[in-house]
Amino acid sequence: MEDIKQYMKNVGQAARAASRIMAQADTATKNRALAEIAAALQNQSAQLIAENAKDVAAAQANGLDSASVDRLTLTEKTVRSMAEGLLQIAQLPDLIGAISDLSYRPSSIQVGRMRVPLGVIGIIYESRPNVTADAAGLCLKSGNAAILRGGSEALHSNQAIAACVHAGLRAAGLPETAVQVIATTDRAAVGELITMKDYVDVIVPRGGKSLIARISEEARIPVIKHLDGICHVYIDDEADLDKAIRIADNAKTHRYGVCNAMETLLVAQGVAAKVLPPLCKIYLDKNVELRGDVAARAIIAQMKTATEEDWRTEYLAPILAVRVVAGLDEAIEHINTYGSLHTDSIVTENYTRAMRFLREVDSSSVMVNASTRFADGFEYGLGAEIGISTDKIHARGPVGLEGLTSQKFIVLGSGQIRT
Repeated sequence: MEDIKQYMKNVGQAARAASRIMAQADTATKNRALAEIAAALQNQSAQLIAENAKDVAAAQANGLDSASVDRLTLTEKTVRSMAEGLLQIAQLPDLIGAISDLSYRPSSIQVGRMRVPLGVIGIIYESRPNVTADAAGLCLKSGNAAILRGGSEALHSNQAIAACVHAGLRAAGLPETAVQVIATTDRAAVGELITMKDYVDVIVPRGGKSLIARISEEARIPVIKHLDGICHVYIDDEADLDKAIRIADNAKTHRYGVCNAMETLLVAQGVAAKVLPPLCKIYLDKNVELRGDVAARAIIAQMKTATEEDWRTEYLAPILAVRVVAGLDEAIEHINTYGSLHTDSIVTENYTRAMRFLREVDSSSVMVNASTRFADGFEYGLGAEIGISTDKIHARGPVGLEGLTSQKFIVLGSGQIRT
């Protein structure tokens, strides 16, 4: 344990020193590093896949489920996608040093704000080795240093990707310690990382609910996270029903195991008898299990009985809870009671109701006449994202480059003194 403590302290000290250099790096240097890392990934594709094969074989031998093995596996296509992602990050505007809201005060000083890096970002994640490249690229472009701790099942893959990242940093004249990938599988390293207040400025956990809950409970450093994605679509009684069916189908069945998939469908009682039969036929044809309240089951006999727990559940599976509500007020009350502050959508042609929904639903993404599946950094024009936050302080919703920065006040004077 003492060895882990010292190891993590050394990592933290190196990251803090590197963060000061990264904060000073100009745009051209950062973009060159991203391009060099992308080239290294492409050039080392065969080696990356060979190292990944060791992780995949071990995961299969240890009985890891097929979905997790799939997320773990690297192919030529995924390596190419990692490289392309870094080049896309290089094309994004550099926010660091940008000054906004500059205005004169009565004293004739100018007051504004400057965009600055957060400093050192610790990222803890599971299974997906591509996160190593994505996280490194986003932290690099935003002028931060990164400490990355991937899952033990991806150790060989992550270390191989880290070697490419370090080669790119070296080629651009930046410190290799700007991105450090923890080289031990000892879980004590996570406990140290989330409590190193002197060296780490923010923690970003990416993974299952149990991982994020543990980090949130034990961290002594600010955490950017979301625990659940209990997302809703509400079909209003003034909705275009064809539009509603397309949206509610896509929100649930486009992909099941993602945090922005709809888990509960709310339908106004005025249109429930019209919209539920064609919509639920689509779901049943796609083998989606339906769990409804009394009113919904009176319309669709194949529905199972929904329990109180169903309204609070993120299924991440072809299961959908369905409730018939009196109208907008009851829909908003349901969402604010059972939702997870992630993403919720209303389908309506009534402008006033749409605006009420936007104002009164307390979630990080609130939508009108659109699928919840759009809650994504790329779809929002952020270029890429480090994750999604349902917190209310600092970053909220998809966290892109701006979410990995902060602002400081700046004052421009010409000799003024306060009297």
